[in-house]
Amino acid sequence: MADHPVDEKLPPVKMATTGLQHVAAMYAGVVAPPLIVGAAVGLSGIELTFLTGACLFTAGLATLLQTLGIWKIGARLPFVNGVTFAGVAPMTAIVVATDDKDDALPIIFGAVIVAGLLGFLAAPFFSKAIRFFPPVVTGTVITLIGVSLLPVAFGWAQGSSPTADDFGSATNLGLAAITLVIVLLLRRFTRGFVKQIAVLLGLIAGTLVAIPFGVTDFGPVADADIVGFPTPFHFGAPQFQLAAIVSMCVVMVVSMTESTADMLALGEIVDRPADEKTIAAGLRADTLGSALSPLFNGFMCSAFAQNIGLVAMTRIRSRFVVAAGGGFLILMGLCPIAASLIAVVPRPVLGGAGVVLFGSVAASGIQTLVRAGLDKDNNVLIVAVSLAVGIIPITAPEFYHSFPETAKIILDSGISTGCVAAVLLNLVFNHVGKGRDAQDVTHPMEAGEEIKGARPASAH
Repeated sequence: MADHPVDEKLPPVKMATTGLQHVAAMYAGVVAPPLIVGAAVGLSGIELTFLTGACLFTAGLATLLQTLGIWKIGARLPFVNGVTFAGVAPMTAIVVATDDKDDALPIIFGAVIVAGLLGFLAAPFFSKAIRFFPPVVTGTVITLIGVSLLPVAFGWAQGSSPTADDFGSATNLGLAAITLVIVLLLRRFTRGFVKQIAVLLGLIAGTLVAIPFGVTDFGPVADADIVGFPTPFHFGAPQFQLAAIVSMCVVMVVSMTESTADMLALGEIVDRPADEKTIAAGLRADTLGSALSPLFNGFMCSAFAQNIGLVAMTRIRSRFVVAAGGGFLILMGLCPIAASLIAVVPRPVLGGAGVVLFGSVAASGIQTLVRAGLDKDNNVLIVAVSLAVGIIPITAPEFYHSFPETAKIILDSGISTGCVAAVLLNLVFNHVGKGRDAQDVTHPMEAGEEIKGARPASAH
């Protein structure tokens, strides 16, 4: 019996290039949190580079743990792990609340260790929530993941920093558009291996096009060291403060919720649906990776949804490809000059490619919703309200401004709020009480009116 595509081992060159493509897709997401938190702490340029390299190194370790797995740890899916952005706001708040900034990182590391260990113990119980994720819920969440990521791509397309003079300039938007067109042309007019690495080739071509415009900065390469190692507890031994621990435990719950949704999405895309056992193993890898990360000066790790878009678009489903990407991340953590090569890619070029990647995730969600039975008015209502709730943080970022900071950690995550809304609405409309016949086909706003052209609902 032939191996499932998830377990396929590709030729070395193909494995390396497609793995590097995954690294290119997630690099900006990994380095952003340490840059933001490090700047808040007031780290020097050298220390900031060290912290960034440490986060790349720990992201690689967490990715290997997730893709290759040991014992009952690791989903063994093409699942990329890295520093979760959900922790940036609470970590910055911890920095602000710490009088001696030298203690800020040790306090953060201590909180992440405790949250990771508690999450590891909770993983098998958390995974039982799988029964609350039928296609109408998973399709909604997958769509929200893609929609939530698109603003990131649009931000990249405008430039590296909102405070920069050229942010949103015609040059930056033009480079993003050129990169997008290159990727689309490669996907349309090439075949085989070249088609599968269209995003990587698009990033390279876009970077070369950007050189004459002065957008490409080769400074990171010139300044980077050849060899470096994230010395354990470089910033001091971890410290344990209750308020910080509670804050990071909340982030861990959000992270586990998003990882569960991501695993369900990825399972659908690679035709290996994530069951309760897979989700428990995946959550163990997430949480154990987070608990070990501070040892090497890294932050909390979680799934990277943007790479799900890459799997969906290329149809390369091998977990060993992503493991190769994890190997590259470790190499970058040990060899700063290697990490700097990816850093050369201008943010607008990354934004152009991101439109394709993140849009592919949303399209996958829509495909799942099509199979979910949207000819039932109950399901239409579930999707409509859940999408609306999930899109609030994107369209109205200040919507929850009057809520406590702890609550905003959850509410500002559209994926988490939309996921919770979809689960609760599915329970209310499709499970709690018998109510009206679930097979009735009506418009969500006009009871009794049939949706024209609706197909009979499936038996399941």
